[in-house]
Amino acid sequence: MDQASTIEAEPSIVLHSKSKKVVKSRESSFNSEYEGSIGEEPSRYEVWGWYLYEFCSYFVQTVLIPVLFPLIISQLQILPKDPVQDWQNNHHGMVCSDKEIHLYTALTKRTISVSGSNFSSLEWTSIAWATGLTIAIPILSFISFHLNSQFQTLITAVSTSIGVFFCLPAGFFKTTKIFIPYIAFIVLATTVASSSHTHHLALMVSSFKKSKTQKVSSFYSLLATSFGCLGSAIISAFIYHMLREADDRNLYTLWIVSIFSGLIWGVGILHVVTAINRTSVSSVSLMNRTMFYPCHIFKHPKAIAALFGVFLSSFTTMCIFTGAVLFIVGNLCIRPLHLLYFWLTYFLIPLISLPLLHPLQQLLNANSAKMKIIGLLLSMLSSGFGFYFWNSHWKWGHILIFGGIQSIGSGVLHAFGRVLVLEYAPTGKEGVFCVWYGWIRAAGLCLGFTVASVVPGQIKTSFGVAFVAALVGIVVLLFGNVDHNNSESGSNGNDNLGLDSKESVSV
Repeated sequence: MDQASTIEAEPSIVLHSKSKKVVKSRESSFNSEYEGSIGEEPSRYEVWGWYLYEFCSYFVQTVLIPVLFPLIISQLQILPKDPVQDWQNNHHGMVCSDKEIHLYTALTKRTISVSGSNFSSLEWTSIAWATGLTIAIPILSFISFHLNSQFQTLITAVSTSIGVFFCLPAGFFKTTKIFIPYIAFIVLATTVASSSHTHHLALMVSSFKKSKTQKVSSFYSLLATSFGCLGSAIISAFIYHMLREADDRNLYTLWIVSIFSGLIWGVGILHVVTAINRTSVSSVSLMNRTMFYPCHIFKHPKAIAALFGVFLSSFTTMCIFTGAVLFIVGNLCIRPLHLLYFWLTYFLIPLISLPLLHPLQQLLNANSAKMKIIGLLLSMLSSGFGFYFWNSHWKWGHILIFGGIQSIGSGVLHAFGRVLVLEYAPTGKEGVFCVWYGWIRAAGLCLGFTVASVVPGQIKTSFGVAFVAALVGIVVLLFGNVDHNNSESGSNGNDNLGLDSKESVSV
């Protein structure tokens, strides 16, 4: 009886072991296909080249577009009446230099008339920013597949070159309308380049063992963000230095800053030389190549929740930064040197704090979602602080504390935002997730800048909206099941194999 049952059980055991071998062989062939295309672990030169590009490009969306270009546009505006008298009537006789009053009024006064509508220099920049994002949609959709192929480095080089080109003639044509295509093409270039830059991180991390990917990606992203903040500090200090020139020379001195920014951005193309031409194209992704290829992300609801968190965090950080700068200049009327201190505090503290966060993250065993929640909590603290004490007399020490807290929150949100999105990217489809990340982040920054620009000086509005956005972002990350341990990327191998564990058992 026992012998008969043993004989009957043998065929099922054999079939089961054979099915396991089939799955194993398919897994190994699939993995070897991707390992061969992705390449070996990145060398020191490739990693530092990736850091270099972040240093040379991070300031484009944090300083060049939201700070420098509105200042250049404001130099072309003619104020209809004496701004000093009008400013003193609205600020209860607060003493401020005439140059600061003229600068703030030129930025916030709606002096640009188009088809019966009036816009300020800040609002004009927002329109150009939104135009660039609109143009980027079909281009990002087209390159979402080609990012996974051997064209990735070419896409980075071409998009960066386009952005650099439009930085150079910023002050050549003294007309406001020309800044729409200027800023739009710079926005297009930096969005595409940011997507390609993020995609290269995904491929570098994929070359490591699976147990190391999260640790390596967060470490790379934190260090790159700190170097990017250093680049932003240099450009903001250069802007402040050039604004000290005489009023009639400000247009040309700011033009020099734009040229210098373009040249620094161009140096980042060296990253293309140091980067290994990695690719994650497979026969599976070739079969799925259609005009609706970017829509594949909708099969991953947790990734959509992560992208929504990126949008809210970008909106929050830019709304707080723009609203704070306008409040400091227009309401507090502090010494110009203290504005420089605020900029340097905001951009230099992450240079020290972000690298120190990595060992703390490992100690706490915190994933990317939890680190983003920490960043949003810091943003809630700073925006709530500004909202509650908006009518108090701020000293420059309070401003530095505010800038320090928000700078850490902003750096954490940027560094772990891309890491969180990449954790949901299946092998062979990283390009789709990266283009979505690049566009969503830029859209959040644009909307945050627009909200703060429409209500300049009304810090209660901008900080209140930022506080609510940060709160919603925390709710999304907490209840959107955004957890790397449950990431769908872990099961993408089975999906591509076409044979999952259930099928193997049935065999």
